[in-house]
Amino acid sequence: MNKKSATIYDISKKLNVSVATVSRALNDHPRISQATKELVKKTAKEMNYKQNNLAKALKSGETKNVGIIVPFVNTNFFSSVIRGIEEELSPHGYHVIICQSHEDVIIEKRHLNTLLNAQVDGIFMSVSRTTIDTEHIQSILDTTNTPIIFFDRKKDIAGISTITIDDYRGGYMATEHLIQEGYKNICHFAGDLNLEIYQNRLNGYKQALLDNNFQVKEDNIIFTGSSIDAGIDAIKKLWNSKSIPDAIFSSSDFAALGACQELKKRKIKIPQEVAVIGFSNEPFTQFMELPMSSVDQTPVIMGKMAGQVFLENIKENGSGMSIEKKVVLTPQLYIRKSSKRK
Repeated sequence: MNKKSATIYDISKKLNVSVATVSRALNDHPRISQATKELVKKTAKEMNYKQNNLAKALKSGETKNVGIIVPFVNTNFFSSVIRGIEEELSPHGYHVIICQSHEDVIIEKRHLNTLLNAQVDGIFMSVSRTTIDTEHIQSILDTTNTPIIFFDRKKDIAGISTITIDDYRGGYMATEHLIQEGYKNICHFAGDLNLEIYQNRLNGYKQALLDNNFQVKEDNIIFTGSSIDAGIDAIKKLWNSKSIPDAIFSSSDFAALGACQELKKRKIKIPQEVAVIGFSNEPFTQFMELPMSSVDQTPVIMGKMAGQVFLENIKENGSGMSIEKKVVLTPQLYIRKSSKRK
């Protein structure tokens, strides 16, 4: 049988002090002596006292909980961003509630409502690829004081701070690297252009070609998903059409991995015949039989920056002001054997 939790009234009675003194001691009030605080806390622990977090939240206006909405948690990128947010906020007493949208805007809406009902102090989110209309997000800004912070995947909504990397620069760097290695016919696996990150990576690819006097061939732009199977299918499509590239820049590491698998199956040598470079720098890229080049998104740093922006937002709201912030991080290109021909 579980031991019954005590109340502050029980502690007050046992120590023969007022309820107010017990409450203040438990909340580290400066007017209470250190000796009294230690005695009250020791007695509370002995009596199995559990603080009523709901009551505390109602009194302070803070739950010390924040929500995080991501498409999936089973990728290194999103789990690392979550880690960064948690590491930044945990020392300040915050706890995270993690939700997955599964790339479904209906689920995303449901999670937002759940987090609002839980009275979280803020919401961090990376929108789903099916999030076209943003009315459900705008309504939160219009009707609540709950700050929303976008990371990685964002929508341009006034009043929402964003933390992203320079996806355009990442696409440019990857393509320029392939050109410098001597590749002439560079194909791009573009992601879902409903998402700005993939638009920017595509635009970076195009500009790098133009700046180096290469023609942008629409046949070399393959719209794929971000899965291994999508990469396999893209290679089949290219080879069936006879539009065979000598290099591939994929907007996704997973699609790039699928491409590598299919190229190997067809006995096409990487990087001698076809180079491959991905985007995200998932851990598997460096442990492949032939380590794969990739653009790193610095996800832990992104998460920490998101946490810092949230803390600044909370501080500013306390002073009656709030400033929308746009943080753009610099991507890093990791060059490995899959694209290094020279």
